[in-house]
Amino acid sequence: MQQLSVNLTIPIPEDSIIISKVELNELRKQKLSGVYWSMKDLENRINKKHEWIKEHILYPEKHRKVLDVEKGGFVYYPKSKGQTWSFHASKMAKFLDKNFQAIFSES
Repeated sequence: MQQLSVNLTIPIPEDSIIISKVELNELRKQKLSGVYWSMKDLENRINKKHEWIKEHILYPEKHRKVLDVEKGGFVYYPKSKGQTWSFHASKMAKFLDKNFQAIFSES
């Protein structure tokens, strides 16, 4: 195999930097670290209303057994009127990514 050595100068705008993909992925993970979503946050994230989210994601038993904090999951299911939903953001985002096809093909 032949190699060609060339010196190039590529201008980088003052408001930009170059980072590795590994570092970028780590920064993305940290963005959701320690963050909890409300139901409204989840609605905005997946562009669906809470009724749809409950019917297709939160209440089906196959999902609830993974999600419910009382079963070792990362979603707090309100027990009485006035309590709010709480979602561990990074874990919920990972769940949604992993189960995207199953969730949206059922709807």
